[in-house]
Amino acid sequence: MKHDDVPALPTADDFPVLWPVPTRWADNDHYGHVNNVTYYSYFDTAVNAWLIAETGTDIRELPAIGVVAETSCKYLGELTFPDRLQVGLSIERLGTRSIVYALAIFRERGEALDLAALGRFVHVYVDAKTRKPVPIPPDILSAAELLVVPGTK
Repeated sequence: MKHDDVPALPTADDFPVLWPVPTRWADNDHYGHVNNVTYYSYFDTAVNAWLIAETGTDIRELPAIGVVAETSCKYLGELTFPDRLQVGLSIERLGTRSIVYALAIFRERGEALDLAALGRFVHVYVDAKTRKPVPIPPDILSAAELLVVPGTK
């Protein structure tokens, strides 16, 4: 692959929503930076906090819940406490029973936002009791539509 063929990394402007998530003292590991597993916590916190805020609903009380079926993270920059973060939220694919989120973590540096990680979460909606796949609840679907970037499904 030639250098010109490498896709450009996204910027904060590529995400319909930026959700603030602070780092915590306990996020740093023995090596002095935020531990890799904590990035997933930032993604999960941002998605669920935004859904609760946007829908005005306690999503834990809906008859269907979104369970994580797949995750990934590409680490691009080191984070450490007390960094202030913005998690970019967008939707790569919106199905009838699942949502594929495209996510990014940006570190605040004054007025600038530096890309630190790219992530992907797949939420599959299941009945809260039986855990069988079900359609995405209408409140969640309406909110999710706000995160769909033109040119994606």
